Amino acid sequence: MFGDLQGMMAKLKEAQAKIEETKKRLDTVYVDGESRNGSVVVTLTANREVKNIAIEDALLEDKEALEDYLILALNKALKKANAINEAEMAAAAKDGMPDLPGLDMFK
Repeated sequence: MFGDLQGMMAKLKEAQAKIEETKKRLDTVYVDGESRNGSVVVTLTANREVKNIAIEDALLEDKEALEDYLILALNKALKKANAINEAEMAAAAKDGMPDLPGLDMFK
């Protein structure tokens, strides 16, 4: 019914290895999110790990503005990182999936 079960298992192991490799590579892909005026810049990896936060000195005097700008910058960076992560992980999973009857949704 499912053809070469051993071959499919090998293909699934390849897919798992490819996904792990992709996760490691995404640790080296950086994205920035910045506030509207660029006074706060947040840098994340595509695996959504914060690597850097840059804040203009003038904002250190205005706690409320700093908080608002941090939220904006973080949300923008997270949105970019999520998009990259989801696309890369989907591609890695798709490339490694065995051909199973009725599971052509990954093609």
